[in-house]
Amino acid sequence: MSHTALVFPGQGAQKVGMGVDVADRWPAARAVYDRAAEVLGLDLLALCREGPAEELVRTDIQQPAILAAGVACWEALKASGAVSEGDVGACFGLSLGEFTALQAAGALEVGDALLLVRERGLGMQAASEAHPSGLTALRCAVEDAEDVCAKARENTGGVCGVANLNAPGQVVISGDNDSLDVAESIAKEQGIRRPTRLPVAGAFHSPLMQIGADRLALALDGIEVRAPRVPVISNVTGRPTTDPDTIRANLVAQVTSPVLFIDCVQSALGLGITRVIETAPGKVLTGLIRRIDTDGKVEHSFNADSAEAIQGLLQGESA
Repeated sequence: MSHTALVFPGQGAQKVGMGVDVADRWPAARAVYDRAAEVLGLDLLALCREGPAEELVRTDIQQPAILAAGVACWEALKASGAVSEGDVGACFGLSLGEFTALQAAGALEVGDALLLVRERGLGMQAASEAHPSGLTALRCAVEDAEDVCAKARENTGGVCGVANLNAPGQVVISGDNDSLDVAESIAKEQGIRRPTRLPVAGAFHSPLMQIGADRLALALDGIEVRAPRVPVISNVTGRPTTDPDTIRANLVAQVTSPVLFIDCVQSALGLGITRVIETAPGKVLTGLIRRIDTDGKVEHSFNADSAEAIQGLLQGESA
């Protein structure tokens, strides 16, 4: 198999301008935005080009916009000749990015992927409005984060748990606002420095997102999920799969389950991945992968979130 993995970012990575120069340069990338306008009735390219940033932050807009930017970059990579489908041995992403990974691997048609993340975003926004809640980043070991969450739950009787295992020493916890307030105080008492409340709508990847999971499950009932060309690594299990039924179940479970990104990276290394390409927007995942891959098995990491970066990749320049 190929030793290249495509990696796709999740919610929070958005920025005004993402994917725009790629769509302007390659018709195949522009076609992704045309498809979005057709199936969603949204001019995502105009929103990405002009903003405002406050609009892109909305969960129901942000999710399809990030997916469109990632798919557009993948189409540009192929159209430019920098990467072909045959070069790719695995795909994965962070949270929302798993949907982009599935589209890139051929499991989802682009219009269907856009519809799914739009419904997912609407459901998660509704869940966030029903339950005032959020996320807090902790710089600590996962065991310490779990201890903080357990003590917060004992104190409040609310919801508080680990939401993202992003990298060693970087954990995100999720819960109702009262429980997060208590968890942050406990974290400081236990010597965990600078617990940081994240600017998100709600407690993603927690039981408080059940409304979003239910809405996504309903949307999935009308969507064809094909066996992907290459393994796609699930955030829920941290393991690769090509089984459509497993993919469906994992996507629904992901909304209320922790994101095991560390396990995803380790699975990719186990598949023999030595080269990683991260698409728009941003370079966060490449940095996380370098922190997880302490043995240096990934020899080359590339960023492809702009036309210039894709051109650099075509010329063999490392990011």
